[in-house]
Amino acid sequence: MIKLRTAALSDIGHLRTHNEDRFMQNDALGVYGVADGVGGLPGGEEAAQLAVDEITKAVQGLPPNGEPDLEPAVQQANRSVAQLGQRMSPGMGIGTTLTFGLVRDGKIHLAHIGDSRCYVWHAGAFEALTRDHSVESDARVRRAKGEVVYYHQSNRNALTRCIGQPTPPEVDLLTRTLVPGERYLFCSDGVTRLIRESELGDIVGSDAEPQQVLREIVDLANKRGGPDNSTGILIFVDEAP
Repeated sequence: MIKLRTAALSDIGHLRTHNEDRFMQNDALGVYGVADGVGGLPGGEEAAQLAVDEITKAVQGLPPNGEPDLEPAVQQANRSVAQLGQRMSPGMGIGTTLTFGLVRDGKIHLAHIGDSRCYVWHAGAFEALTRDHSVESDARVRRAKGEVVYYHQSNRNALTRCIGQPTPPEVDLLTRTLVPGERYLFCSDGVTRLIRESELGDIVGSDAEPQQVLREIVDLANKRGGPDNSTGILIFVDEAP
């Protein structure tokens, strides 16, 4: 048997005038994650908020037993954000990342679109469970298959998938059995663009409580300039007494 300790923290940073990150930390539903409004488009806050609202509503409506199917929930969130974008910004639309997990029956079910991330720490090892859906990341995957791909460095962080796009996005899905001692970190790119994975692993693996760990992560991002909103959600998986 396991029990969870969770925490969430979001910070506006030093340069932005609005926090366009939103998070889910719902222990009753077992849903945790982050949505980060797409920069450069209007309505980032609204897109991220609507995405987390739609996911929370969808999870509430899932059957209580059996393996949950998160794909329809993500596609519904995409449709809702796209429709809002047509009203708010007909020429450009609005968008958000969405990376979340649903904990049920000793497993975590992950769904991911965009460049927010989910990591797992266990016994000193720190591993990314998601891949960024960006120009640079997609090019790396295609090159590994032998394709010749070029892109401009100024465009390397541009998203290739997001919630709010006009066509149904491909959703990355993953299910893992939870193991006592594991720690899961969901975070926005305001964290990952400033803090190396090796540093994140050391912080997440420390002896501090979840909220203290997140405070250290956010403070470090801000110490390094805080150019973006930074948000983290932590799940500590403990052995039940």
